[in-house]
Amino acid sequence: MEWFDRLYLFTALDAVGLCLLVVSWIGCTLVVENAPKSYPSTSQIMAGFRRDWMRQFVTRQPRIYDGQIIASLRQGTAFFASASMIAIGGGFALLGNAERLRGVAQDLTLESDPIFLLEVKLLVLLLFAANAFLKFVWSHRLFGYCSVIMSAVPNDPEDPQAMPMALQAAEVNITAARGYNRGLRSVYFGIASSAWLLGAGPLLLATGVTLLVILRREFASQSRQVLLYGAPDAKT
Repeated sequence: MEWFDRLYLFTALDAVGLCLLVVSWIGCTLVVENAPKSYPSTSQIMAGFRRDWMRQFVTRQPRIYDGQIIASLRQGTAFFASASMIAIGGGFALLGNAERLRGVAQDLTLESDPIFLLEVKLLVLLLFAANAFLKFVWSHRLFGYCSVIMSAVPNDPEDPQAMPMALQAAEVNITAARGYNRGLRSVYFGIASSAWLLGAGPLLLATGVTLLVILRREFASQSRQVLLYGAPDAKT
């Protein structure tokens, strides 16, 4: 096929960069979501706080505050879903004006890639944007499910159904947050993939930096220390 015949235009470094991008994206998610209990990620720690939130929700009266939090979470997912749609639309617009993009890339790198190469690089970026959109939309829907379950929790804390239903809401909340975080990681690596327009070297560098930033935030950030051990000046 003519399409496959054009693959020779990619260099070995392009292949390495693309493989590193995909492996880092998938591997990062696996590491963050399946970290050992002895050294949990920030996302895993927050999952515990979400369960604690729902336990406190059972006895909190009134529950308006909890509803406001869920509404705020849904607004965040809706914002990023809308931004992903805009990015997808912009990517398709660039595909229709690849010649103009080629001129910009040439000004920045002093090189001139064939239009086919630019189109493939844009398609990779579009795939990340599409995946992010799907994750954000699903997260938004799950937060909606969570709000419905929370509304169904009996007002009487002594009701035998109150705590089990609250814990159901907690698990749905955690699943929604997981989808939201996956969407964000798609955005991060999608931005990294845009460096491929400048060449394989910038792609490798951008992927490495993105991976380090995500792992630092999940496993070595100050916020993680606070979540685990509390504020440094907190009284014990």
